[in-house]
Amino acid sequence: MTRYLIRLAASWVTLMCLGTSVLAQTWPSKPIKIQIAFGPGSASDIFARMIGEPLSKAVGQPVIVESKPGAAGQIAAEFVARAPADGYTLFLTTNTTHSANPYLFKKLSYDPIKDFTPISRISYFPFLLVVDGKLPINNIAELLTYAKANPQQIGYSYSSSAGQVPAAALSNATKMGAVGVAYKSAPEALNSVVGGQVTFSIIDFATSQALIKAGRLRALAVTPQTRTTLAPNLPTISEAVGIKDFGVTAWLGLFGPANLPVAIVDKLNTEIQKILGSHELQEKLRSMGVEPAPAGPEEFQQFVKSQLGVWQQQIKISGMEPQ
Repeated sequence: MTRYLIRLAASWVTLMCLGTSVLAQTWPSKPIKIQIAFGPGSASDIFARMIGEPLSKAVGQPVIVESKPGAAGQIAAEFVARAPADGYTLFLTTNTTHSANPYLFKKLSYDPIKDFTPISRISYFPFLLVVDGKLPINNIAELLTYAKANPQQIGYSYSSSAGQVPAAALSNATKMGAVGVAYKSAPEALNSVVGGQVTFSIIDFATSQALIKAGRLRALAVTPQTRTTLAPNLPTISEAVGIKDFGVTAWLGLFGPANLPVAIVDKLNTEIQKILGSHELQEKLRSMGVEPAPAGPEEFQQFVKSQLGVWQQQIKISGMEPQ
């Protein structure tokens, strides 16, 4: 009986391997869907479409971008985590779902490590502290003065952890007492600043660039620990208000559900690296305030694990408690 069970188990493993091999050889035979956790017009949406078009040409199938915003990315993350590991459901996401949420929520419906297969890291992108261009605020010192004079009106908008955490840290460190207001997408968060519903927001370059150039928003500072070459004249939030050891940079990467076949992972990673290697795309990304940061599955996996510790520390500085 023991030998029979061993042979049965061995046969099952062989069949599974053969099935995986056949799947990888025939993939893709239908459209691929890239899920994003934020709404249309967000950085995730912009980058998914920039990558989706050349990826579609490379694999010979349509690449469709689907948005499932809400719950700080948890809706999209859970959807992908529960999807079949067949290469037709992918997840283009950020530090919000995979670095910050484990420390912003008491309970998650997914595990950022166990429930996903890392495919490729894509980029880094610093965030900007912006205010309504009509307000008499040109730097963080003037923002604090304004907040002191208008204690009942000060607030900030956000659509992701990369905006929420540094905004909360700024408010906590300066005793500003600003109230955070969550939105499903970055454009909605910015509209609340321009519309006067809140005083400031911390947002990515790509989403805010047009409004800044038009004078409807004014940039005051950046979120990384050191100044960025993308906006060298802007101070960091840390240096402007003296928040020791504080600084966050958002990141973007591509995942699949757990146990995605290695052959599919390798194929996707190879094509993504080729796309990111395009000089034209790199220049376009940098013009939008994004730094290309390609990395393969193994390096990306280690990076994701390390970022959990980074964001845990930053959230501790912000004084935020898990919900």
